[in-house]
Amino acid sequence: MKRILPLFAGFALLLSACGREDLSALNPQGPVAKQQFDLMVIAITIMSIVVVVVFSLSIYVLFRFRRRKGDKSIPKQVEGNHTLEIIWTVIPIVLLIILGIPTVQTVFSQAKDYSDDPNAIQVKVTSYLYWWEFEYPQYGIKTAQELVVPTDKKIMFELTAGDVKHSFWIPAIGGKIDTNPGMTNRYYLEFPKEGVYRGKCAELCGPSHALMDFKAKSVSPESFDKWVEAMKAPAVMPADPAIAEAFQAKCLSCHAVGDQGGSAGPNLTGIGSRQTIAGILYNSDVVADPQKEDKTTEENIKEWVKDTQKIKPGNLMPSASDLGLTQEELDGIAKYLAEYKLDY
Repeated sequence: MKRILPLFAGFALLLSACGREDLSALNPQGPVAKQQFDLMVIAITIMSIVVVVVFSLSIYVLFRFRRRKGDKSIPKQVEGNHTLEIIWTVIPIVLLIILGIPTVQTVFSQAKDYSDDPNAIQVKVTSYLYWWEFEYPQYGIKTAQELVVPTDKKIMFELTAGDVKHSFWIPAIGGKIDTNPGMTNRYYLEFPKEGVYRGKCAELCGPSHALMDFKAKSVSPESFDKWVEAMKAPAVMPADPAIAEAFQAKCLSCHAVGDQGGSAGPNLTGIGSRQTIAGILYNSDVVADPQKEDKTTEENIKEWVKDTQKIKPGNLMPSASDLGLTQEELDGIAKYLAEYKLDY
């Protein structure tokens, strides 16, 4: 029993990855994910049949030809059986062909490049410790942590990393693909239904790897066009001159809103409309919190900026004290950003 318990513990740990429906590849919500799921079904079915047949034969042989009590005779020695050898050579070949044909078809189908397709949406994804930047070169806009795409369009991703190796993964929509510094990978996905899908980094990248989440939000083409226009609108600064001065001096050197600011940190345009702060702090005034914590966007912004290392250890954003923000400035900036919403 002591030997079996670690095995059960390992299985429990393995299966715990399937505990959340929004992070399961077994609940496909798009054609790419569905094709990949169908391949898994074929492969698992074939492997299950092989396992059942092999174990059944093994158990049968163990009982049928076991040494009987008192039997000291030498069993008949059999060397070679051409019929059996042909059978157990041909069967695996047939099974490999059954699995290989749809696999090759799917691989080539999903390797299509829509970079030059005028009807496809081009998105440049850059991964950082520990956040995601999404750039739309067709529209001249950037956002972060919340990917917004239209339904019923090919979304062509061009992926790279700004520091270390990461991996882009939206389980319900399609398989993961690595993002590597100094090189670009490409693949496409499709979002047939409106909804919000959870994305993750699937490559161990540092102490906050497990917290490197993002949201993929698919909306109607009309809503997407409205979102693009809202993103391109001129920035609206805080109404309070003192808060505006602090925000421009201490935040916009790295971040951007609208047409103002830097590019070293996540773009904050419309952050008040996003479901999360830092990808993991759910805003109760935007979406029902799956973690059952009742914090608003404003409260989450203050919690994040006050001590970024507490939320995501190892991230590169300085905390409020490092930025020299007073409590009044932090409160004012958090209120301003929480109210910076996009109507789409």
